[in-house]
Amino acid sequence: MSQHLEIKSKLEDGLQEMGIQIDDEKKSKLIAYLLLIDKWNKVHNLTAIRDPIEMVTLHLLDSLSVLVHLQSLNPKNLLDVGAGAGLPSIPLAICLPELQVTAIDSVRKKSSFMRQVKVELGLTNFLVEDGRVEALKNKFKFDVIISRAFSEISLFVKLTKHLLSENGLWLAMKGVVPMHEFENKNFKSSGILISKIEVLAVGGLNAERHLVFLNLNNSQ
Repeated sequence: MSQHLEIKSKLEDGLQEMGIQIDDEKKSKLIAYLLLIDKWNKVHNLTAIRDPIEMVTLHLLDSLSVLVHLQSLNPKNLLDVGAGAGLPSIPLAICLPELQVTAIDSVRKKSSFMRQVKVELGLTNFLVEDGRVEALKNKFKFDVIISRAFSEISLFVKLTKHLLSENGLWLAMKGVVPMHEFENKNFKSSGILISKIEVLAVGGLNAERHLVFLNLNNSQ
């Protein structure tokens, strides 16, 4: 089996396991995106995962594990903070063309890569910002702010609070439930509420993944 067919088969098996139905055009764009990561990785070291077959699970399917939750929220726009190579923002932009997706990363080679993906895949609903998120002055605020890369929730919230819409939500993608973070004094004093925590199912991955939903405590 060629590598392309192996990638396609692994993607389709994972999507089926997760109960995600997307059309062939979106699958083709997801694979094209993965192959672009692989190509750029050889020169620019975008991600630690080097094997394209592993990328299907650890990049594409992991990113798409939040898809059903976003569909239930039905936001107009989303900001991906510390997006790196565009994870989860690019898979989400591919699968939700009606969602306006913005990604920001402070590393220039990563934002350059994301812009190249936008052009090559024709992602008209995808926008890339350079620089540090705390310095971002956006024309509008975001319904959802998501991160897959932030190590500390309280810092994620602190740096992006100025960008969240009045009734917006932060979504923090985590491995195990980070109870130690919730006990942190910085989190307790942040004025943030945990609205819920959902288990994320990633096709082909036998590891704990969770999505933490957070919102502003507007009663303060």
